[in-house]
Amino acid sequence: MPADRPNVVFIVADDLGYGDLGAFGNSDVQTPHLDRLAGEGVRLTQHYSGSAVCAPARAALMTGRYAHRTGAIDTLEGRGLDRLALRERTVADHFRSAGYATGLIGKWHLGALDERYHPNHRGFQEFCGFRGGWIDYWDYRLDYNGAYRTTTRADGRYVTEVLTAEAVAFVERHAREPFFLHLTYNAPHFPFQCPAEDVAPFLELGQLTTRVRTIYGMNRRMDAGIGRLLETLEGHGLVEDTLVVFTSDNGPQFGGQGDEAADRFNGHFHGSKGTVFEGGIRVPAIVRWPARLPGGGRTVHALLHFCDWLPTLLEAAGLDPQAVGAAGPLDGQSALGALRGEAVGTGPPRFWQWNRYTPVVECNAAVREGDWKLVRPRIPEAMVVAPEDLAVDRALKQVPCSITDITPGPEPARTLSAPPPPLLFNIAADPYERHDRAAEEPERVRRLEASLLAWFESVEADRRR
Repeated sequence: MPADRPNVVFIVADDLGYGDLGAFGNSDVQTPHLDRLAGEGVRLTQHYSGSAVCAPARAALMTGRYAHRTGAIDTLEGRGLDRLALRERTVADHFRSAGYATGLIGKWHLGALDERYHPNHRGFQEFCGFRGGWIDYWDYRLDYNGAYRTTTRADGRYVTEVLTAEAVAFVERHAREPFFLHLTYNAPHFPFQCPAEDVAPFLELGQLTTRVRTIYGMNRRMDAGIGRLLETLEGHGLVEDTLVVFTSDNGPQFGGQGDEAADRFNGHFHGSKGTVFEGGIRVPAIVRWPARLPGGGRTVHALLHFCDWLPTLLEAAGLDPQAVGAAGPLDGQSALGALRGEAVGTGPPRFWQWNRYTPVVECNAAVREGDWKLVRPRIPEAMVVAPEDLAVDRALKQVPCSITDITPGPEPARTLSAPPPPLLFNIAADPYERHDRAAEEPERVRRLEASLLAWFESVEADRRR
């Protein structure tokens, strides 16, 4: 296969943090295959998700556009807030139009209800996985190209094994043609379940809680599956001309609902999933493409954002990196030069915002411009989900066919308290966000607040359209 028509394997873990890989500084974990991938390829140290939670993050990844523009603003599929607007064109649409075989194995979460939002209608010729936010690892239902079938413990397989097997089978089927495979494991997302043999290596680490040992075991099993997939590429002679990317959709789940025991090493960053502090949005990324990218364990410190992946992948495949559909222009820009090690500028400002239901610009929002980052902390009342919506959310996971449409009517009423004052950090000097500089830099705060507001008004206008 010519190098200008590379295969693409884009792997996304779920709630895996910056500190969950050996290659990113954690000696307690066991991720040998991903560590080897990092040693053969490129490790990104300033790689940012598109959101602090999964559905909006995946929307940015799929479209190269900020999630607000796409309509996928929250994880609540029962409210339809996970839906990727039908006007949006996905990276799979682009690759399929270019003659690639396209497949999604694993989690979708960009439209759990209504067949118009099904992956098979969003550019993926083949789909095996689940459309909502999470599933049980042993007692689950998987969607095979639109037809639900039940796979239970009688099968005896852990779901991570199933997803790995389906990914390997996809490569086997399409080894003689260019393909785009999007493999989206649900590990290590809740519920925290893992085969005992994968937990066993961590039992002697007394400083770890039982929950963290389980999470590390979940990652260990996922890592082994990725190893199998990489071996399959090698067996077909596809390593040189296959661009492989591994990353996570957002930071690790910490705290709340009894999950304090899940708190673990996260690269010393402040915050976790659900927050726009570094621990919630800075995620590990590894890239390997021997035919075109110098590897050998290089480290790239340039800032990359989820929105940058679509134009980057298109350029890598010899396609127009700014090609879009009717939805509008991209927010991302190709990072291929940065991945090659070329000197790049600071790039445009990058933005994040997430809360429950209708977005609130003063809540859980951030803008990064160069080394500086402004954070609007969370407003507690804007982060709460109504009990009736939580009940629907759980029913959708446990009995997916029991609910066939989104909840009608307006969102729950809420009264918000006054927003906390903004925080300002110099990320180059203070990557762990320990020292608020807002009082020292009032003019910079005002300018970044104005930039954040202008961005918010723009993306919200697109969403409402």
